[in-house]
Amino acid sequence: MTTNLEIDENLIKEALELSGHPTKDAVVEQALREYVERRKQLKILELFGTIEYDDYDYKQQRFMLSRVI
Repeated sequence: MTTNLEIDENLIKEALELSGHPTKDAVVEQALREYVERRKQLKILELFGTIEYDDYDYKQQRFMLSRVI
C-alpha cells in the first residue's frame, strides 16, 4: 500500500543511522511494528493486579489474556 507521509527529515536520517535499515520504508515499517508491540505490552501491564487469587481460575485468565492480544 502506498501512503504519502510528511516526516521530519532529521528524524528519518537518525532512524536510518541507528537501525541500519537500507530504506526509509523499512525504517517506518519497523517503527510501526515496534509501536504496535509496545501498545500490546502496555495492555498486558494493565492486567497486573486485576486477578483475584482467592478464586483463581487460570483457564479463564488465559482466555481473557488471549482476547487482549
